[in-house]
Amino acid sequence: MKIFLTDGSPCAFYTAVFDAFNERDCLITSKSNIQISLGSEIISTVYSKEKCERVLNGISKYEKDAEENILTVLRSCDPNKEQIAFAYIKKLMQVKAPIIKHMSLREVIDLNDIIYKVNGETHRLKGLLRFIETNGGVLYAPYSPDNNITDLLTKHFADRFCSERFVIHDIKRNIAGIYGGQNWTTCYAGEAEIQLSENEKAFENLWKKYYKAINISERPHEKQMKRSMPVRYWKFLPEKRDND
Repeated sequence: MKIFLTDGSPCAFYTAVFDAFNERDCLITSKSNIQISLGSEIISTVYSKEKCERVLNGISKYEKDAEENILTVLRSCDPNKEQIAFAYIKKLMQVKAPIIKHMSLREVIDLNDIIYKVNGETHRLKGLLRFIETNGGVLYAPYSPDNNITDLLTKHFADRFCSERFVIHDIKRNIAGIYGGQNWTTCYAGEAEIQLSENEKAFENLWKKYYKAINISERPHEKQMKRSMPVRYWKFLPEKRDND
């Protein structure tokens, strides 16, 4: 079987789709997810602007939201995301009409399942992300999401906190979203050395007092809390960090 190996970028993925489209038995994956089996032929994908644009023009011709949906899937931590997106593109080009609502198709079910998970985590973290104030007045929010969504959150908070300066730091992928008060960008960032402001401890105490005030100890709701606020996020929440 041929394995088309990409660098994980959308451009390389679309190039691989073009190269692999007429293959009967093949796999598209990224370097971070590759699992080589005996007899596999590894093909390293070299980004081609022409091939990428031809694939994008083809899918946009039949479904206007196809590119956006596929980009959402490519943000996922699912190791099969490229192959699922590839299968969807092949089915779309075969049907030559919008298929995103055809929930009887396996390709659509798999694609929508990943989209639901990525969008769900993005929505959840818009409410769960916690900023701390640094000594220089910049807000800093470390987190470790399942999916690669830092740019989505940075845009969201840049719209909400347009007068603030902040950094959203994905410590799992070493990616930071930076907003300086006018424009935002994302870049690679390693470990951060943060010096807290004098007011930050007071802010944390307020969070803990608020949490204690609304939590009724006689009526524990641990299961409901875990559904609304998954345990994997708790280490970044001051109100939970020292209360377990």
